[in-house]
Amino acid sequence: MLKGKKIILGVTGSIAAYKAALLVRLLKKSGAEVRVIMTPGARDFITPLTLATLSGNAVLSEFTEGNEGVWNNHVDLGLWADLLVIAPASANELAKMANGFCDNLLMATYLSVRCKVLFAPAMDLDMYKHPATQTNINKLQSFGNIMVEPAVGELASGLVGQGRMAEPEELVAVITDFFLNKNSQIPTMNVGMPLAKKSNKRILITAGPTVEAIDPVRFISNHSSGKMGFAIAEEFANQGYTVDLVTGPVHISTVNPAINRINVVSAADMYKAATRLAAKADIIVMAAAVADYKPSKPSDKKIKKKDTEMSIELEKTTDILAAVGKTKKKSQVLVGFALETDNELANAQKKLKEKNLDLIVLNSLQDKGAGFGHDTNKIKIITANNKTFNFELKTKKEAAADIVQHILTLAVK
Repeated sequence: MLKGKKIILGVTGSIAAYKAALLVRLLKKSGAEVRVIMTPGARDFITPLTLATLSGNAVLSEFTEGNEGVWNNHVDLGLWADLLVIAPASANELAKMANGFCDNLLMATYLSVRCKVLFAPAMDLDMYKHPATQTNINKLQSFGNIMVEPAVGELASGLVGQGRMAEPEELVAVITDFFLNKNSQIPTMNVGMPLAKKSNKRILITAGPTVEAIDPVRFISNHSSGKMGFAIAEEFANQGYTVDLVTGPVHISTVNPAINRINVVSAADMYKAATRLAAKADIIVMAAAVADYKPSKPSDKKIKKKDTEMSIELEKTTDILAAVGKTKKKSQVLVGFALETDNELANAQKKLKEKNLDLIVLNSLQDKGAGFGHDTNKIKIITANNKTFNFELKTKKEAAADIVQHILTLAVK
C-alpha cells in the first residue's frame, strides 16, 4: 500500500525509541522507502546500526560526517520526503517543533520539509498532561501537523496513564490511511446548501470519554472510543466547516487540517474547554461520554491494597450539556446524545427537553452493533418538536453523514 512512498522517520530520545525498529520494518514491508534521522538523545536508547540495517539506508544524526566536510543536507531531505514521521516524539522535541528551535539535524529537516508531518508523542503521564506540553501539541496541530494519540497504559515510570507511544502497527495504519485519503479532503456539498453559506459557521464537537483519577494509577472512566464524535467532526470538516474538537483520551488521530483538536482528560477539563468554545460556535454537538461522578478526594499517592474492604466517596461532576444549554443563544443549534438500556425513547425525550436541546441522537445498548467500541451504530434522531427519524445499522461514518444532514437542516432555518 505504500509502494514508492518516501518516508523520513525521526527518532527522538525516549524509551519508546525501541519501537522504531519494528516501525521501520513494517514500513519497508509495505513498500515504502525509509530514511531515518536520529536525535543525539535517541542513540542512548537504540543503535543507529539497527535502524540502518532495517531501513537499508545510512542513519543520519549530525549535520556533517567525519572530518571530510560531508554535509547531510536537511534542505534536500525536506524536498525528498513524501511524509515526515516523528516517532517517538519526546516532550523536549515537541517543544522545539512548536517554537522553531533548530539545534539538531531532525529539527532542521522538520523546518525544511514541504510534506505533511505526523508525530507520535511518548512520555510519562504528568509530562503529557502538563499545560506546556498540551499547548505545544495544540500549536503543532494548528500548523496542520498530524498527531497520533498516545495510548493509556503502563509507563516506564511504573505509573499507569496516557503517554505510551502508539504501536507501530497503528502508526502504519494511520500512514497508509493518510496516503489513501490525502487528496480526498475537498469539501463536498450536502442538503442543497451553497458552500459559501456553510463555510463561515464554526462547529464545536465533544468526543470520547473522560478519565477521573482515583490515585496516580487508577481511575474511573467508561468504554467510549470516541469514534462517533470523530466521524461527525470529519464529516463537518469535509464539508468546509471549521471544527473545534474537544476530546478525552482516545486512540484516534485527526488528519483534516480544518479540525482544531483540543485534548482533555477529566470532566472538569472538558467543561472548561467546551464552555469557552461554545460561546463562538454556531453548532454544538456534545457527543462525549462524560463521567457523571468523580472521586471526592483523589489520592496523590498510590493507594495500597489492604485486607479490609475499600470504599470511594464520589461527587457529581458538572453537567456540561446542561451548562451549555442554559447559555445557548437562539441562533445556535445544540445537539446531545443519549445511550440507553431501557425506556430509551422516553429517557431521550426527557433529556432533550431538560437540557434545552434542538436535537438528540439516541442509541440503545439493546441493539446489536450499536454503542461503545463498535465501528457501526444504529441511531434514532429526535428533534425538539418530537419528530423521530429511525435509521438502520450503518457504519459510524455513514451515521455521521445522517446526523450532520439533520443538523444542517436545523441550522439554516
